[in-house]
Amino acid sequence: MVQKGVQLDRETFSCSICLDLLKDPVSVPCGHSYCMNCIKSHWDKEEEKKIYSCPQCRQTFPVRPVLLKNTMLAVLVEELKKTGLQAAPADHCYAGPEDVACDVCTERKLKAQKSCLHCLISYCKKHLQPHYDSPAFEKHKLVEPSKKLQENVCSRHDEVMKMFCRTDQQSVCYLCSVDEHKGHDTVSAAAERTEKQRELEVSRQNIQQRIQDREKDVKLLQQEVEDINVSADKAVEGSEKIFTEMIRLMEKIRSDVKQQVRSQQQTEVSRVRELQEKLEQEITELKRRDAELEKLSHTQDHNQFLHDYPSLSPLCESTHSSSINIRPLRYFEDVTAAVSEVRDKLEDVLREKWTNISQRVTEVDVLLSEPQPKTRADFLHYSCDITLDPNTAHTELLLSDGNRKVTNTGQQQSYSSHPDRFTDQCQVLSPESLTGRCYWELERGGGVYVAVAYKNISRRTGDGIECVFGFNDKSWMLQCNNNSYNFWYNNVLTPVSGPQSSRVGVYLDHRAGILSFYSISETMTLLHRVQTTFTQPLHAELFIHPGSSAELCKLK
Repeated sequence: MVQKGVQLDRETFSCSICLDLLKDPVSVPCGHSYCMNCIKSHWDKEEEKKIYSCPQCRQTFPVRPVLLKNTMLAVLVEELKKTGLQAAPADHCYAGPEDVACDVCTERKLKAQKSCLHCLISYCKKHLQPHYDSPAFEKHKLVEPSKKLQENVCSRHDEVMKMFCRTDQQSVCYLCSVDEHKGHDTVSAAAERTEKQRELEVSRQNIQQRIQDREKDVKLLQQEVEDINVSADKAVEGSEKIFTEMIRLMEKIRSDVKQQVRSQQQTEVSRVRELQEKLEQEITELKRRDAELEKLSHTQDHNQFLHDYPSLSPLCESTHSSSINIRPLRYFEDVTAAVSEVRDKLEDVLREKWTNISQRVTEVDVLLSEPQPKTRADFLHYSCDITLDPNTAHTELLLSDGNRKVTNTGQQQSYSSHPDRFTDQCQVLSPESLTGRCYWELERGGGVYVAVAYKNISRRTGDGIECVFGFNDKSWMLQCNNNSYNFWYNNVLTPVSGPQSSRVGVYLDHRAGILSFYSISETMTLLHRVQTTFTQPLHAELFIHPGSSAELCKLK
């Protein structure tokens, strides 16, 4: 209880800024006390704001208070110092659950400031001081506080592990190095650390260089995005302008056709109406004359009839009905037919040109500038896991090793009927669709043809030639014989020279239209390279001569 009371006195006379006993104590207007230098320094920092605050209660003072020494507090602090006691640490100086505690503190443990790899003990500031003051500790290694110090102690010999076994890649003590690790490549932990530190620095340099390279790449891609956006905006703007002009032209043609039809309509209607009026006048005249003749025909006086008959006016020339039908009226049906013909031709042109426009749009690919792999390590970065599809294998081909190996046995295998099976040639197809960048290797024994093809390649034809890899426009094939290479595409042979090897590598960049074949031994030699345009996903394919075999390699 007495100790607890003393503890209270310590906290009472401690400065909340420096956490030490008050030195030249002063009180601020709110009643809290501080070391004079501590509160002055605090307010000096607030000088620019012209607002001065108490660090404890946060009360502010518009005018910087005048500080006077608190004589009573000073006397009490001096009396407290005479007891030999120091100010108690603040709560945040004590070790919490997540902190490393001082191993020397006997009561409430303080946070450790350092850990000693020699003593295998963690020390607070007070208990650490001898390591700085006494020459006996000058060879001790101090590190940041650690909870894993005991991991440095050998569980078998209870000794500090100061050695490192490179053979077993583990830390050991000296006794281990002459016992169970005798004859192993052992060095001091410091020497191994130095070596690993050099490797670490090299790794860091590589990482930093890669960071710089990637940052450059990011900037390039940012610029690429801007260029794409600018180019796309220009393309849209230009296309809109052209389409607007085309629409304006179509509107003009439509207006001209409409105006011409209406004008011709008016002309033809006027002509017909004029003729109609003439006919109607003639009909009126004929009816009048017919009435006169009818009246004369009823005259009973013969002399009067003979007298009046010559006085009748002669008939005017008649508009013969045949003059109206000299040609059949065609009206404007031909106009509609002509416009319809223009529409059909325009649709054909637009359909054809749209395919070209669409292809130009889809050909835009800024990532094609990414460099192609050069070393085998670069190619292995794109390695893919490829197997063989039993449903496509010719009945004389035996698949094994998880459908990675194929052998031409010359004997019928018990495969079920399947529409994808090759029936004329000893060929087999991979089930995996290959797009993007892919790389794979195979070990061959004997005559093997290595190919890629579209999935819709023929499975059976009349003489079996159309479905052979390389004898059509749907497959690309490297013919690997015992002493020579040939490349086939669309039934065209290209002789290939290069070192003979049982291992063949195939690299595909589908988007870039690149297909390459390599001879793999101690070096990687390019045999043949194709630059084309692939319109469908590809599949790996193999043609196996009788008695020959091939196995797809596991590269991952």
